[in-house]
Amino acid sequence: MLDLQVIHDPSAATVALEPIRSRLLAELSQPESAASVAAKVGLTRQKANYHLNALETHQLVRQAGQRKWGGITERLFVASAASYVVAPKAMGLAATDPARTADRLSASYLIALAARIVQEVGDLVRRAREADKHLPTLSIDTEIRFRSATERAAFTADLTRAVTALVSHYHDASSPGGRSHRLIVAAHPTPYESNVKEQS
Repeated sequence: MLDLQVIHDPSAATVALEPIRSRLLAELSQPESAASVAAKVGLTRQKANYHLNALETHQLVRQAGQRKWGGITERLFVASAASYVVAPKAMGLAATDPARTADRLSASYLIALAARIVQEVGDLVRRAREADKHLPTLSIDTEIRFRSATERAAFTADLTRAVTALVSHYHDASSPGGRSHRLIVAAHPTPYESNVKEQS
């Protein structure tokens, strides 16, 4: 089972987002038969089989063996991944694109950048798996609480200068053996729930 699967195909996204099938995917972290998973989600075995076949057709679940039960041989199914995310490509021409957002300081632009990360890295991960290779990435995730909007602006200026200096130092557009990497630095307010927890 994969840790994460990025869904690029629109029809697979439609299947995965259907509420019953999404619930089945969540229940299939371990191999289950149609009958056992049907009991967990309140379906008949026939209905569960119908939904499992749709998920299997789009490679969202796979067969994980068989078992004998009361003279009947049951197929066991397991989800293809522990979790899923739908790539922007699944939206076709309506997919978000950073190039279509003029305001580089807007939340819409940040969302478009995040969507592009899902699209690009999801495709790179798929190709790396197919080639049995490791995909090197870098992620930094932290929180910072500013005392004021003035300090937030000062931090932004300092961060911009630091990143610009690092890029200038290490970037070499003429290197024949080099490979370009996309660097995105983003900041946004933490969700309200997080702020409540901090105060309690």
